[in-house]
Amino acid sequence: MEIVIITGLSGAGKSRVAAVLEDLDFYCIDNMPVSMMPKFAELGVATHGRYDRVALVTDIRALKDIDEFLATLDEMKTIGCRFSILFVEAEVETIVKRYKETRRRHPLSVPASHGLEYAVRTETEFLVPLRDIADEIIDTTGLTLNKLQRRLAEHYMEGQEYKPLNIIVKSFGFKHGIPIEADLLFDVRFMPNPHYEENLKKKTGLDEDVKDFVFAHEQSTGFYSRLCDMVDFLLPHYIEEGKRYLVICIGCTGGKHRSVAISYALSEHISQNGYPVDCIHRDIERDLID
Repeated sequence: MEIVIITGLSGAGKSRVAAVLEDLDFYCIDNMPVSMMPKFAELGVATHGRYDRVALVTDIRALKDIDEFLATLDEMKTIGCRFSILFVEAEVETIVKRYKETRRRHPLSVPASHGLEYAVRTETEFLVPLRDIADEIIDTTGLTLNKLQRRLAEHYMEGQEYKPLNIIVKSFGFKHGIPIEADLLFDVRFMPNPHYEENLKKKTGLDEDVKDFVFAHEQSTGFYSRLCDMVDFLLPHYIEEGKRYLVICIGCTGGKHRSVAISYALSEHISQNGYPVDCIHRDIERDLID
């Protein structure tokens, strides 16, 4: 069992780190009391694999006594559980700015007259012993979400492939409703419709002769070329902003012919450019007019 104990300065981004680790298949628990950590470790070991990778977030509210925390770590070692400490910090000025922007109260109780900066500096000094024994230290000052994701992935996914953006291309029929999960949506009902070709009517956009029909028209090829250019432009920017999931929906009337052919071609294009992508045809099995 592997446990990552996330601790550090309030306002430095511990919850954001936990969210990223959750995307990396860690089971995450926020605000874990120090006294409960050994019990949880025992539970995890007893489940024989159910909780193989766990991230526990603890902060100044649960760390009133550093010696108690160190004793807890010793107890966890005797259980046979493997753990590491991830310490999250940021510059004082950055943390003060974040608290002012969110208007949240710093958890450290200090006289109001001392102010927020004093609370941050007091907490920084108090947590020095934990920082000194940390296995990994992350300073989130000026760190974008994408850079944070990559750093955590490099450290905690050694030997595994990191997928910065998971993409789904989905075909659908407008007459069956627009997918509510769509991030990008394109309407291809302006393209010539294979439904009105007797030899293509009962086929789908996965059949070669339907694909050939769709891409035999200038409006289809012109649209598809521009669509690929747009997607190629957008994907790196979505990754830079830290987006983890992207759903591109392409619709025609019934979701059997035109949208299927375009979605399949687009997913192939995205895959050839090195991005992980799944292609889903929501309405391809419906026996309704395209």
